[in-house]
Amino acid sequence: MQDFSFNLSTLDISVICIYFVVVVAAGMLLAGKSENTEEYFLAGRKMTWPLIGFSLIASQISTTSMVGLAGDAYAVGISIYSYEWMAVVLLVIFAIFIIPIILRAQIYTMPEFLEKRFCHISRTYFATITLFLNIVIDTAGSLFAGALVINLVFPDVPLWQSIAILAFFAGLYTVFGGLRAVIFTDVFQAVLLFGASIVITIFAYDKVGGWDAIMAGVPAEKMSLYRPMDDKALPWLGIFTGIPILGFYFWCTNQFMVQRILSAKDIHHARWASLLAGLLKVPMIFIMILPGSAAILLYPALDRPDLVFPVLMFDLLPAGILGLVMAGFLAALMSQIDSTLNAASTIITMDFVRPHRPKLTSKQLLVVGRVVTVIFMLLAVAWAPQIEKFPSLFRYLQNVLAYAVPPVVVLFLGGILWKRGNATGAKACIAAGIAVAIAMFVAIEIMGIMSLHFLLVAPIILAVSLVAFVAGSLASPAPSPEQYADMIWTPKLWQKETAELAAKPAWTNYRFLSVALLTLQISIVVYFW
Repeated sequence: MQDFSFNLSTLDISVICIYFVVVVAAGMLLAGKSENTEEYFLAGRKMTWPLIGFSLIASQISTTSMVGLAGDAYAVGISIYSYEWMAVVLLVIFAIFIIPIILRAQIYTMPEFLEKRFCHISRTYFATITLFLNIVIDTAGSLFAGALVINLVFPDVPLWQSIAILAFFAGLYTVFGGLRAVIFTDVFQAVLLFGASIVITIFAYDKVGGWDAIMAGVPAEKMSLYRPMDDKALPWLGIFTGIPILGFYFWCTNQFMVQRILSAKDIHHARWASLLAGLLKVPMIFIMILPGSAAILLYPALDRPDLVFPVLMFDLLPAGILGLVMAGFLAALMSQIDSTLNAASTIITMDFVRPHRPKLTSKQLLVVGRVVTVIFMLLAVAWAPQIEKFPSLFRYLQNVLAYAVPPVVVLFLGGILWKRGNATGAKACIAAGIAVAIAMFVAIEIMGIMSLHFLLVAPIILAVSLVAFVAGSLASPAPSPEQYADMIWTPKLWQKETAELAAKPAWTNYRFLSVALLTLQISIVVYFW
């Protein structure tokens, strides 16, 4: 491996310190406004679309994305962009079909929706799965990625200490400020991390000789979204089967993402926010993935793909700008952690504590939420160092999701689109999904009896879960209309909205905006396919 100097100048350190002071101070300043559960967990349901849209993208473009996307582009090619372009499609689906249903339900959490639609068991199951994924994947993954970069600068500092320091600063304003503090600080951090990514892209393109040099110098198979079925990184079938399943969970049901939509002042702001997040996903191939492709030419002998992003930062950027980009990297870290901690706190408080302690006041529940935030922060700190044992950070994240989330996707899609679905079907879906997921995990990941890409594992688990859901529902009495009232999407909703939208300008029409967004995204996919 080439030798690189991972040093920060006094100017760089000053810029980073200023960033920390500004973000934490802003978050703490907003803390006093969270005086009850609706304010703390849903920002009073008063958020507007620009704030929500930027917060959504800041929470998703975490350190795991900044490190993982560039690393995978370096190791296997730009096919990793399939996760990004599919997210745009799913955000459009979310805006059209899911948002009107969940807003009308007036819920705090997505597990709460499943109880209203099906039963308490489905709520408990999804709440437990979400908490597990928030800690093991989202929060711990971001902490590990951040600590990886910090340890390049301070190699004598143990990994766990870097993780603990990062968690402390990210959790400080989250504990006191709730979702309002998270969203407002996310907007600032979104601008910073986009700026940081663009700066690195400019320097990387310049160093390698420009766009034409990348297209000519990188092997053709690494510059194509299409990968053959026997590809170990991303077989083409997985793009259209596995990725939509993982993406639907993440964008349409994951509490730490959907919680922002639940905070919207009305359905229009919720939909516009979802589409804004989709628009911000479109350029990811240029500012987060292709710099990893440039690194193939610049640094052909890196020991580990996860080092691509930090090497680009420290090798290419001058003092001052390096500090600004490093602050952007830390901004991504803070956004991911504050989001997952707040979501986990919401689920514990509203899905476990409140149902069993209904006499607790709003202020008492708020205290519970803050205590839980601290506990989950400590759990994430304890688990994060274990991620070092996985060969690729991004692969670690997606592999776990493939086994865990397919039954959840069935429950939400089945619950919203099929009025015949009932509690018996939901229980059968959960039982079958867990059983086949455990069996396949043991056979593939532990015993090595069979070899199957995780993106092809997910649709198999989903198919079994779906069959169980349908069979269980049909084998038991149909739910009464009161049980699914206002929780089912029907063509009548579309027809009703058509009349309302006809009187509004095209630029406010979410359908027009959805078509424009999909057209833009599809054109990029076709170019790189």
